Amino acid sequence: MTDTTTTSAGRDLTASEREADLDLDQLKQLVGLVEYDESRDPFPVTGWDAIVFVVGNATQAAHYYQSAWGMELVAYAGPENGTADHKSYVLRSGSIRFVLQGAVTPDSPLVGHHARHGDGVVDIALEVPDVEVCVAQARRAGATVLQEPQELTDEHGTVRVAAIATYGETRHSLVQRVVDGVRYAGPYLPGHLPAQSTFVKREGAPKRLFQALDHIVGNVELGKMDEWVSFYHRVMGFVNMAEFIGDDIATDYSALMSKVVANGNHRVKFPLNEPAVARKKSQIDEYLEFYGGPGAQHLALATGDILRTVDELRREGVEFLDTPDAYYEDPELRARIGEVRVPIEELQRRGILVDRDEDGYLLQIFTKPLGDRPTVFFEIIERHGSLGFGKGNFKALFESIEREQERRGNL
Repeated sequence: MTDTTTTSAGRDLTASEREADLDLDQLKQLVGLVEYDESRDPFPVTGWDAIVFVVGNATQAAHYYQSAWGMELVAYAGPENGTADHKSYVLRSGSIRFVLQGAVTPDSPLVGHHARHGDGVVDIALEVPDVEVCVAQARRAGATVLQEPQELTDEHGTVRVAAIATYGETRHSLVQRVVDGVRYAGPYLPGHLPAQSTFVKREGAPKRLFQALDHIVGNVELGKMDEWVSFYHRVMGFVNMAEFIGDDIATDYSALMSKVVANGNHRVKFPLNEPAVARKKSQIDEYLEFYGGPGAQHLALATGDILRTVDELRREGVEFLDTPDAYYEDPELRARIGEVRVPIEELQRRGILVDRDEDGYLLQIFTKPLGDRPTVFFEIIERHGSLGFGKGNFKALFESIEREQERRGNL
């Protein structure tokens, strides 16, 4: 099949978005998609390809993401089909693809990675229209090329892949799924076979709980944020979206600094955080300590109905950070946010935060850490015009995180 979709300028859908039955208006609302001039981009990025996790038990994690998060198993690789040292489960929800990898043999490289970091994101893979162009630009700009461009082929076609290093042990695989005008037709990558789970959703469960990936937050060491912001500017041509420093992003006890970079069409957005000097240990300090260095802190999952998503996730046992009633009773908050699509009492009942800026408003809520270590968590976000990240909620959010840190003895 010849692929005729042009994706980079924000005027058309990516293949994964089409497969998820999304449309442009939905994408503009879900993730704040914008148009841009691809011809001036030295490192064009189509969008997210896959988020690859290393986990302690991929078999159980795959079940969790199906049963609790409503994802669908679509592909598998493991000892049964030639991948000797690990298992790899590929799950989808809307246009999002998660890949869960777990070691099978004691000498698998995944064993050491998991021992250092616990469950976490090892690879933020990006789909690009031309791997060779991107790698050449990365090399000119001084990036570390971890994997030279190569072709992978099976009965479903060919993909070109490469990889560059980013903060910590995180990497960006670069995946070109259209080669010589033909899109790869397999479920993920060569080496993975189509898979269908035996898990059956309960009666009445929605088709999916989230539709797209909004952004991924990276935590880096003190003094390193600007270095990595510069990396995304210099190497990948990303642009600045926002900056949060000082009182923007502090409580009475802890503080951090954050800058947000994005590719030209805003499909791919990376807030980058570093700790700031404060009276007590910040959430970034805690993450760096327990993850064993820089890494991806949280993923923001976009939904068109955050109320139903949160209700369904809670029904399956997912835990969220608590928001005190005083947040919703603050007259300044009510005056600032104005009218939103649901009564404030409905948001209060679920602990959902709300923020408004010059472009519109957003609703958001954050889970507690998903694994044993206080590291990776998820955000659920519903946008209504806002292109921001909930600046007005930072103080309430971080105070909530601090309460959890204090319970863990890490504040």
